[in-house]
Amino acid sequence: MKQSRMLIPTLKEAPSDAEATSHKLLVRGGYIYQVSAGIWAYLPMAQRIIAKINNLIRKQMDKYDGVEMTAPMLLPADMWEKSGRYEAYGDNLFKLDDRRKRLFLLGPTHEETFTTIVRDSLKSYKKLPLLLYQIQDKFRDEERPRFGLLRSKEFIMYDGYSFTADREGLDVEYDHMAKAFRAIFDEIGLDYKVILADSGTIGGKGSQEFSAPAAIGEDTIVYTDGGYAANLEKATSKFVEKQQIGKPGELTKKGTPGAYSVDEAAESLGMEPSQILKAMVYTVKTGKETKQVMVLMRGNDEVNEVKLNNILDADSVRLATDDEIAAVLPAHAGSLGPVGVNDKMEIIADQHIKGMVNMACGANEDGNHYINVNFDRDFTVDQFADVRNVKEGEIGPDGLPLKFTNGIEVGHIFKLGTLYSNIFKAQVLNQQGKPTDIVMGCYGIGVSRLLSAIAEQNNDDRGLIWPAAVAPFDVHVIPINVKNDEQMKMANEITAALEKDGYEVLVDDRKERAGVKFADSDLIGLPIRITVGKKAKDGIVEIKLRRTGETIEVKQEEVVNNVHILLKQAADDQQQKD
Repeated sequence: MKQSRMLIPTLKEAPSDAEATSHKLLVRGGYIYQVSAGIWAYLPMAQRIIAKINNLIRKQMDKYDGVEMTAPMLLPADMWEKSGRYEAYGDNLFKLDDRRKRLFLLGPTHEETFTTIVRDSLKSYKKLPLLLYQIQDKFRDEERPRFGLLRSKEFIMYDGYSFTADREGLDVEYDHMAKAFRAIFDEIGLDYKVILADSGTIGGKGSQEFSAPAAIGEDTIVYTDGGYAANLEKATSKFVEKQQIGKPGELTKKGTPGAYSVDEAAESLGMEPSQILKAMVYTVKTGKETKQVMVLMRGNDEVNEVKLNNILDADSVRLATDDEIAAVLPAHAGSLGPVGVNDKMEIIADQHIKGMVNMACGANEDGNHYINVNFDRDFTVDQFADVRNVKEGEIGPDGLPLKFTNGIEVGHIFKLGTLYSNIFKAQVLNQQGKPTDIVMGCYGIGVSRLLSAIAEQNNDDRGLIWPAAVAPFDVHVIPINVKNDEQMKMANEITAALEKDGYEVLVDDRKERAGVKFADSDLIGLPIRITVGKKAKDGIVEIKLRRTGETIEVKQEEVVNNVHILLKQAADDQQQKD
């Protein structure tokens, strides 16, 4: 392929709003173009990478009898209203009316659609298991699009759905997809971790996330050197109940004017923040019921709202507004506490405050706190549970210290069970001839996010360094002087020989200075560069590995064999590194 015929609009400077390395380099390298905030065009070089990622996905789906199809992007809203996700997704949905004022949305995912299709297409367990998938654009109206492709309004996604007659079948399909995802990411050469994750708005009770460590990643990966890994929403530490020694003191109210934070209260009372009982009121919605719940924890801990949501089996939880608090308690946030609250709302306490004595807490009067607050005597707890975020250095479930790193979610697999099939009455007749709900799993890979994750992990101060498995071209051939017939003849012959052997070659036939060509080549980041220069008259070219910078000079007739060896060596090195 002639570079002069490609659209590769390289830039010397990154966009002023670009924060992520991948954002900067993908724009500078001429891979993506911003049409609007959070809306990107994939230019020809990016399109070639996406095609290769998609082919790696298809190869693995073929291995496990996955069948590709395409569902519509435009979906009737009533389908999502029936599942309850129309309201759960809220403003993240793109909503629109047709000319008859019927409500539609642009699909962010397709559980409802695939469930409905299978419901209307299959009637017997003999047609199961079935694995369907698509690779398609998805839409989410992100409030703050950022980091290039990592948080965008339109994105490319593989989504797959398995349908089985029982949960044993689901386990088989789920394990197949876990192996398939690992194989895809391994072949790419991606550094990733498989972590325990929350199912979020997708639903279901079991899920694993595939996360690529990267400085710009918005997810926090919690892991140990022993193999434990979870995202922060799901992570737990080893809990050992500690009984504090001390005789309960007399409950006493103390003035703490201007002390509305834990640190301010601790300083005013002359106590450690860990001895302050932090009380927060949450508004909890479950079905048509909305109520307030008080959550208690140590002053230096943070509430994990995902854990809280799961414990309460709620549709949503959020911090209560000032008006909602005022409707049940005569104080503002920062002066709240559990004393005298048991008859007003449910109290959930983090397990780490079990055994604490003589705590301090808000007195439900602005500017006042209680000291010597104790369980059972002064208030009771409806439920103790793990509702806090773990901290780096705590001991993990496997007995080793927890470590933190940032990560980019690139894949997720879920055990949905009968969540959607029950709602949409997707049933088959079982072996006994009785209707039974189909058991489902769903599986997703963020293809466009994967493009960014690869770029985040594979770059240097000169530009991108694409792994051979997904590089837009295998080899970049650069004749230094396109007006030199000898150089152009050799460049064309090398290109023809490489293409005959199955390699994809980009030839820089532009009338540019050598420095410009080399800078663009480094920025674009193809695995191998072949420079045809002054030594062409002697039949010699220079081969350079983009990742290591290693260079060798070889005769023209040795080029193909050397490219083969070097690409294999580069792939092996990448696999060993990961």
